[in-house]
Amino acid sequence: MKKYILFLFCLMMLPSLVLAGDTEIVTLEKCVDGDTANFKTSDGTIYKTRFLAVDTPETVHPTKEVEAYGKEASNYTCETLTNAKEIKLEYDENSDREDKYGRTLAWVWVDGVLLQQSLIEKGLAEVAYLYEDYQYTSLLQDAEAVAKANKVGQWSTETESNEDKNTDEEKTTEEKTETKEEKKKEEKKNFFAEFFDNLLGKIFDTIDKFLEKVIDWIESML
Repeated sequence: MKKYILFLFCLMMLPSLVLAGDTEIVTLEKCVDGDTANFKTSDGTIYKTRFLAVDTPETVHPTKEVEAYGKEASNYTCETLTNAKEIKLEYDENSDREDKYGRTLAWVWVDGVLLQQSLIEKGLAEVAYLYEDYQYTSLLQDAEAVAKANKVGQWSTETESNEDKNTDEEKTTEEKTETKEEKKKEEKKNFFAEFFDNLLGKIFDTIDKFLEKVIDWIESML
């Protein structure tokens, strides 16, 4: 009977044991940028962690300039993590534990709120690096769709850039049209100018020949 009760107890505890292996309470060691931070575990281990499934505009990339809303994303992430009462990393079973740079890949929960989702809702990040069907992918994609529709954060900049681009393209088309029309007018002008030049030239040639004949006739009469 005791063995049976112990067996049932183990079955009841199994989900929590599995969950405990997939999550980890950490503290902030250092802010890096909008989608990366260093966290310290209870045993003093420091993880440089890349937030799973999102990408924020660059601020510290060695080969790229600071991108629009990069500083805003970095500041928001650092402020959120600095003021957090509890930070929990959750490891997705469909994701590698580390990326090719040795950074830990994880979902970042701040006081019970998914940081990736917050970044996307504020237009400070986009859904990216989806190599598998991660646990919260659809949640992030829905949040991104709303942010785009409302032109929040970086999506407002993209919309303005597209509008400027379209305006430039329209101007270019108009300029090309004007250039073609001007070219046609110039061609017509040149055609008529050449026509009258040729006509006048023939008239003067005819007059010259007529005058030459008149002079020859007068000289023959003398």
